[in-house]
Amino acid sequence: MSVSDERLAQIAHRFAELEARLASGTLEGDAFVAASRDYAELEPVAKVAREVADMRGELANLQQLDDPDPEMRALAAEEIARIKQELPELERQLAVAMLPRDSADQRPAMLEIRAGTGGDEAALFAADLYRMYERYAAEQGWKVEMISANANDLGGFKEVVANIAGTGVFAKLKFESGVHRVQRVPVTESGGRIHTSAATVAVLPEPSEVDVQIEDKDLKIDIYRASGAGGQHVNTTDSAVRITHLPSGLVVICQDERSQHKNKAKAMQVLRARLYEKMRDEAQGAEAEARKAMVGSGDRSERIRTYNFPQGRVTDHRINLTLHRLPEVLEGPGLSELIDALIAEDEAKRLAAMDS
Repeated sequence: MSVSDERLAQIAHRFAELEARLASGTLEGDAFVAASRDYAELEPVAKVAREVADMRGELANLQQLDDPDPEMRALAAEEIARIKQELPELERQLAVAMLPRDSADQRPAMLEIRAGTGGDEAALFAADLYRMYERYAAEQGWKVEMISANANDLGGFKEVVANIAGTGVFAKLKFESGVHRVQRVPVTESGGRIHTSAATVAVLPEPSEVDVQIEDKDLKIDIYRASGAGGQHVNTTDSAVRITHLPSGLVVICQDERSQHKNKAKAMQVLRARLYEKMRDEAQGAEAEARKAMVGSGDRSERIRTYNFPQGRVTDHRINLTLHRLPEVLEGPGLSELIDALIAEDEAKRLAAMDS
């Protein structure tokens, strides 16, 4: 996708206009917030656009050079060759920067991991995945807060929900949604046989209260005594909260905090995220189908990745990428390579779709 010189000039003009408005000191309240947001979104595009415009201008000047000095002509030829080699990549970066962005990309996210087939081994794998995302989040400078957890006696998670706060969390993690499969000898298996287990991962963008309006009359709230492995204050207080959203039928349970009010607040946070994702799915329609054809739908019924312990490899089935660095992936650093590859594949396919 080649960007015309006219479009480059439009980007530069719009960016200069925003800079002037913000520097004027006349914007207040919502107007200032809106202009600041537009500026932040346009700044990376304007930066690459300016580099493309400068390089194109330099190339045009060099091609028009008519110097009698052979040495100067040779130097100009070298520069022309260099620019022609570098310009296509810079233009590709600009095209990527100009791709339409998911409005939720810059939001924090709600991470939900559930043990699937495999019993205790699946729960242990769910805990491994949770720790993997914790480590990755720490590398990115994000903050992870566990919202709720249903643990088993071996230290695994039947279900764990966490909030990940930071800039661009959803953009980085949204392709992690789906079925993650593990092949290994379980700690509970004395015969040394390799078992296949699975866990599901869901990554939901976290909305604000303005995005999702929830009426009290639409909620059924039950308070009861916490129970089960993993609760800090199990069977001591009536602090566990179960919220049912009557119109949608969604049910959220939170029992990890001693305070009933804290559990209710966390449960509402999860409910709001699930309702927001439901609204997004309904609103996007054709766009969601197009995204499914690119890197995968992210649907929890779709197997997306296999972690094979005997061979020390991780395979992402959507992009046919295999890394023989399983420990590094589970520790966090190797996960970056998988996530970056998924994002690059998504960008490449969206560029191709716009060109066709």
